[in-house]
Amino acid sequence: MLSTGIKAPEFTLPDQNGEIHSLKDYRGKKVILYFYPKDNTSGCTKQACGFAERYPQFTEKGAVVLGVSKDSVKSHKNFEEKYGLPFTILSDPEHEVLEAYDVWKEKKNYGKVSMGVVRTTYLIDEEGVIIKAMDKVKAAENPQEMLDALQQG
Repeated sequence: MLSTGIKAPEFTLPDQNGEIHSLKDYRGKKVILYFYPKDNTSGCTKQACGFAERYPQFTEKGAVVLGVSKDSVKSHKNFEEKYGLPFTILSDPEHEVLEAYDVWKEKKNYGKVSMGVVRTTYLIDEEGVIIKAMDKVKAAENPQEMLDALQQG
């Protein structure tokens, strides 16, 4: 996990509609950048729906929500449509951004070791500096935690 107080790594990735987004596009706004393992799985769906439910409160506070996983643009589009997600979901099949943000890690699942995304959320300020970093995120609680973090900031 990256530490707070450092410049967030720049990136450029396609969203669920194939449109290109760069972190620098969001200067002047707070960015909630959350990394999750896989579209349409129970934890990831809970987390995404939690962000969707609170989306008006995030935008009211001048923040944007960006989800990132290694799933394809098409998978993200299906995920967005199935759950009516109002925010941007970025596709990183090459793991470039996942690795830059130190969330692509070795994971153990039922004794099997594989590489995957460790659920992590960063709050990035208007200047592109990481002001909050959370790893081992609990999917259902994370959206409210990030809203609370915004309210404190």
